[in-house]
Amino acid sequence: MRSWRSRAAKIGRYLLALLLLGLAWKALAEVLGSSVLPPPEAALAAFGRDALTAAFWRHFGTSAYRAVSAMLLAWLIAFPLGILMGGSRRIDALLSPFVSLTYPIPKIVLLPIFLLLLGLGDASKIAMIALILAYQILVTTRDGVRGVHHKHIDSVTSLGAGKLRVFLDVLLPAALPHGFTALRLGTGVSVAVLFFVESFATQTGLGYLIIDSWGSLDYLRMFSGIFGMSLLGVLLYEGTDLLERLVCAWRYQGRR
Repeated sequence: MRSWRSRAAKIGRYLLALLLLGLAWKALAEVLGSSVLPPPEAALAAFGRDALTAAFWRHFGTSAYRAVSAMLLAWLIAFPLGILMGGSRRIDALLSPFVSLTYPIPKIVLLPIFLLLLGLGDASKIAMIALILAYQILVTTRDGVRGVHHKHIDSVTSLGAGKLRVFLDVLLPAALPHGFTALRLGTGVSVAVLFFVESFATQTGLGYLIIDSWGSLDYLRMFSGIFGMSLLGVLLYEGTDLLERLVCAWRYQGRR
């Protein structure tokens, strides 16, 4: 019962936020009086019409496939590596210089190289998003494992636990919340980079839909693409949050 009340309250907060954003949008549209920013009811009506077409969902499905594949790829590579670096001083000393040197570099500038190496299809776009997300997951997970106090490891090893049990009973539970936090925060980055990589060299995806509509001055269709990308971002965020609650259930026990 409590779970249903919590979900209903969450949906209510979402609806209230949408209402306030809609009122602010309406006021701004009235002030500007420009077709570039149509009234929210006109944009919503256009989104409703486009949402009934197969073409819109083909763009949505393509973008969702690219974003989810990139997040999964980033997680599978960066999360185990973050645990290794956080749990082993030798591995951390060996790899940290590479991370420190390459982390500040804006990865998006490498997109032309990715396109040349991996082609114009999905592979280059997925790899570009995964590269950017992987650094966030790696650094956050590594720092989370570093924060484990030695007394927790000593207490397990004093009971005869080997490296595998230390990994399963101490390091992995400590790393999972940090890894999911990085992944949840990365959903916004994933959608932003997705828009950029779909802005050229493709004819599918919500990013292409937005840019193509903007170029043809079809602003209502452009807002349909923006709504679609916003919906994708919310679904990715909530999906990651739900997955964390399932995998890290101990963190939420006893909470309202």
